[in-house]
Amino acid sequence: MKTTGNTVLITGGSAGIGFEIAKLLSEKGNKVIITGRNKQRLEAASKQLKNVTAIVSDVSKANDVDALVATITQDFPSLNIVINNAGKASVLNFTKAENFESAGEEIDTNYLSVLRLTEKLLPVLKQNEQAAIVNVSSIVAFVPSHRIATYAASKAALHSYTQSLRFVLSKDTQVKVFELMPPLVNTEFSQEIGGENGIPPSVVAEDLFNAIANDEYEIHVGGTADIYKLSLASPKEAYAAMNS
Repeated sequence: MKTTGNTVLITGGSAGIGFEIAKLLSEKGNKVIITGRNKQRLEAASKQLKNVTAIVSDVSKANDVDALVATITQDFPSLNIVINNAGKASVLNFTKAENFESAGEEIDTNYLSVLRLTEKLLPVLKQNEQAAIVNVSSIVAFVPSHRIATYAASKAALHSYTQSLRFVLSKDTQVKVFELMPPLVNTEFSQEIGGENGIPPSVVAEDLFNAIANDEYEIHVGGTADIYKLSLASPKEAYAAMNS
């Protein structure tokens, strides 16, 4: 599909992968809308970008989503790409009885909020040509890491949902469904789990851009490709590699 002249919404666009995607797409001649929970961070990010609109919005809050959808419908009716990037991850210790609340927040942010926003924006996407949804999952959608077990579970759910969404929309609409699956990425988001050892977020953005151009719907960035292949050949070895 086309990679310029789009109107793109990126959730969680103030930092990390979302910011780099916004930067690249805006430089390539697309109109970009970024959202985030923190007004100061969002404004700071937007000042570094061209042709970008920032909207404060928390995807885990129904009222925020409704307000965002109303704004998009009124002010950006040409919206044709939604990138569900906002996420939450926590390192959990299953030997302690303090994980339930954090796990619920992760499932809500990483999975349920994607369903809610996608459902509400589908009418806008359907009316525009060359429309697409991009769900940002993770390498742990295939092989979980015990340190971020609920995050992995939420991304596995997102992967399953994305496959079903792609199947349904390919039958009845022209909306394409992509899934971006990064490995460990060096962002502020990932520092608690060794993010300094990860790949630059700009690499993830570039791989997404190329995949959209070539209609490659499952995007296995960097080491994700190797882990995916290993998970098919030997799930036990793949799990050991992910948790070494």
